[in-house]
Amino acid sequence: MKSLAKFARCARNTQRGTAQVSRRSIAVAMAVVALFAQHTQAEIVGTSVVDFLPGPNADRAVFATHAPGRPNDLFVVEQSGKIHRLDLTTGRFDTTPFLDIENLVDDQENEQGLLGLAFHPDFASNGHFYVNYTRDPGPGLDRTRIDRFTAINPALSTTVNPSTRSSVLEFNQDFANHNGGWIGFSPVDDYLYIATGDGGSGNDPNNRAQDLSQLLGKMLRIDVDGSSAAGGNYSIPTDNPFANDGNANTRDEIWAYGLRNPWRSSFDRETGDLWIGDVGQGAREEINFQPADRTAVANYGWRLREGDIQTPGVGGPIPPNYLAPVYDYVSNGSGLFGGNSVVGGYVYRGPDPEVRGRYFFADSFPTQLWTFDPSDPNGTVQNVESTLDPSASINTPVSFGEDANGNLYILGSGSGVYRIETDALSPGDYNADGLVDIRDYQVWRSSYGAQDSPADGDNSGVVDAADYTIWRDAFTAASNSGAGSLATPEPTACLLMLGALVALCNPRRARRY
Repeated sequence: MKSLAKFARCARNTQRGTAQVSRRSIAVAMAVVALFAQHTQAEIVGTSVVDFLPGPNADRAVFATHAPGRPNDLFVVEQSGKIHRLDLTTGRFDTTPFLDIENLVDDQENEQGLLGLAFHPDFASNGHFYVNYTRDPGPGLDRTRIDRFTAINPALSTTVNPSTRSSVLEFNQDFANHNGGWIGFSPVDDYLYIATGDGGSGNDPNNRAQDLSQLLGKMLRIDVDGSSAAGGNYSIPTDNPFANDGNANTRDEIWAYGLRNPWRSSFDRETGDLWIGDVGQGAREEINFQPADRTAVANYGWRLREGDIQTPGVGGPIPPNYLAPVYDYVSNGSGLFGGNSVVGGYVYRGPDPEVRGRYFFADSFPTQLWTFDPSDPNGTVQNVESTLDPSASINTPVSFGEDANGNLYILGSGSGVYRIETDALSPGDYNADGLVDIRDYQVWRSSYGAQDSPADGDNSGVVDAADYTIWRDAFTAASNSGAGSLATPEPTACLLMLGALVALCNPRRARRY
């Protein structure tokens, strides 16, 4: 089942450090999420710095993501036009960029540059990945371009030749700001989604976001594995809202519209729900939400609506197809729940079962870090800045990132890449990837008898047969639920004998199995 939770605006309470988000409709929560519906920030224990971008532009990291088939890598986007590979096993960046297209990228203005990165769902076999950047084709003209590049050896390549570039989509921008920039593949349909800003300036002067003949101010949806009759490098999914409307003036690429400057969106990897952080103009910052099973087109309201109010000066009544934000807050607001520039985040689907299902998001000015649980009937938003950034070292958060195991990262302007740390794992998840499978058994077996090991499931101080039992029971439960089907491996006789000897030599640690 898909989570259909919706929320409305918060009633702020800066004394207790929480904000209440009221529901607009009944939430249909997944059973797994319901098990963890009551979260507090106690399970979130802080952040740890991973590394800083190499080179002179270390202050310009704007996005991070992972690639299928590369579980130990995190790819970090530098606004000036480079993509860097971060080795999560060492916590260090490569000295040579994974991709360098600085010669193609126009990053002269604050909101321009290389802004988005998405790896094809079949990257492990085809090597394809996609980028979103601004370029300057001539005086007085700015354009957004979506390009595809190809890694020759998807499993091992540490650099990609820029000559593999293939153009996918390109369109004009009215001004230098409001370029959006996020791109991502849906885990439900494998289509590429592209978030575009309204073209810039103030009040959307050309009314792009509500104009269905324009690509600006939209969420686009294309099939990069198809091709158009005109020979383009993508096709239009047949179930796009305007693909079969018979109107030549509507752009078939449009999936949703009414966005101002969507700065960081994400798909919930478990449900396929789409989350969008849309930067406001001066009245409201907002988080928008589209459940994976919604079939009707969504209009998020800009420029008629800013957050869930009429836009001051140019606003109007609720427009057709309107989908209100699930949460909005006052721009230029003060206290624990005010800010000036929202940063959309992710629903945590990492290895900590106590945190799974929480949505993390932020604001850049001033630094604010928040979280809430979409399945919580009370809709409580928590300010967790004091937990995640106690030393105020995350200067101006600009993006979140997600690795292959669902761990979340915060990127700050000039402050590196920070990983969000939590304090619990599922029983038997000895490699901390969020799954209990044969790889956890291999960790247990290779570390048998060791101290201070992740495979010490009962925290006894040594890896022994009891820790195998914890893994076996969890693995069997996962298999019975359909999450696994392998036969449970048994520990070798020599390991069990070693365990008996350990117990004899350490009678205080002996236990019955």
